[in-house]
Amino acid sequence: MFSNLRSLIFKLDPETAHDLAIKSLKFNFVPNVLDKKKDSSFFKTKLFDNELENPIGMAAGFDKNAEVYNSLFKLGFGFVEVGTVTPFRQYGNPKPRVFRLVEDEALINRLGFNNLGARNIFDRISSNKQSGLLGINIGPNKDSNNRLNDYIECLRIFHKVADYITINISSPNTEELRSFHDKNKLEDLLKNINNEKKNLGSKIPIVVKVSPDIKDEEISKISEVLLKSNIEAVILSNTSDSTRDKLNDIQKHQKGGLSGKPIEDKSTKLINQFYKIIGDEIKIIGVGGVDSGISAYKKFLAGASYVQLYTGMVYRGPNIVNLIKKELKELLLKDGVKHYSEIIGKKTIS
Repeated sequence: MFSNLRSLIFKLDPETAHDLAIKSLKFNFVPNVLDKKKDSSFFKTKLFDNELENPIGMAAGFDKNAEVYNSLFKLGFGFVEVGTVTPFRQYGNPKPRVFRLVEDEALINRLGFNNLGARNIFDRISSNKQSGLLGINIGPNKDSNNRLNDYIECLRIFHKVADYITINISSPNTEELRSFHDKNKLEDLLKNINNEKKNLGSKIPIVVKVSPDIKDEEISKISEVLLKSNIEAVILSNTSDSTRDKLNDIQKHQKGGLSGKPIEDKSTKLINQFYKIIGDEIKIIGVGGVDSGISAYKKFLAGASYVQLYTGMVYRGPNIVNLIKKELKELLLKDGVKHYSEIIGKKTIS
C-alpha cells in the first residue's frame, strides 16, 4: 500500500509530510502492521535489562514531542527514542528546513531541536505510559548560557519516566554543540551527569550519541571517556554535515545534517572502529542508512548490538521493521545462524 501512496506523499513538503505521518499514527490511521509471529527466536534480546522483541529501534528525530511512541511500538519497533528535548520550548530554525533527496534515498535537515520543552513532554509521557522500552534524547536550548546545566535539568525532569536517557552532543544544527566531543569537555559533562544521578538516587542508563564526522584520532579519546564514565551504550551515529561528494540530488548542498543511505558506510565503519576499542563493555546502537536486512546485518557484523532508523521509514514505509526482520532472517538462515547476536562484531572493516 505504501508504494502506491509514496508518490503522492513525496509531492508534499517533507516537514508537512512528517506532520501528517505523526497525525496518522496518533489517530490510528496507519494500519497495524505488527508481526504476530515476532520471530523471537532470532531477534529477542535485552537492552538495559529490559526484554526486547527485536533490536530495531526508532531513532530520535521522528517523534520529537513524544506523541506517538506507543503507536511506533505497534509497528513492531523493539524500542523507541523520542526527542531531542530541550529544557524550554523552542521553534528551531526557519523553514524550509527539511529536504528530501529522492535520488539518494536521503534527507537533509536543519531543524534545530524544535520541540515543546521538557515539562510539556514530561507531562505527556507521565499520562501515557509507554508499552515498550522508551529512551529520551536530551539537548541544550540554542540560546542557553549554560549548556551543561541544560543537560542536567533535563536529566532531573526525565529520570523517573524514561527507560534510558541519551545525551545528544552530535547534532550539526546547534552551533558549537559538537564541541562536547572534546575529551575534557565530554569528561566534565559526563562527570556532572553521573554526579546528578547520584544526587537523584537514580540508576537511569545514560547513552551518548556521537557524530559521524569525528576524526579517527578522536575515537580512542572518546572511547576512553565513555569507558571511564561507565556509560552503558553509545549511539553511532547522528546526521552528517559533510559526505556530500557522491550525492546526485540537486538539493545536496543544502545546509544541515544528512541522513539515509549516503551515510551508511561511514556509520558502519565508525561502529567497527569503536567496537575494536570498547568491545562488549559498552553496547553500540548503530544508526545511519538502516533500511533493509542487509544494512542491519552489516551494522551487526561491524559491532552494533542494536540498530535505529528514521530515514529508512520515509522511503520504505511503516512496515519497515517487518521487512527488515524478514530479510535479516533469510540472511541468518543462509549463514546457519540461530540468533542475530552470533554475528555481532564478526567482521573487521578497514
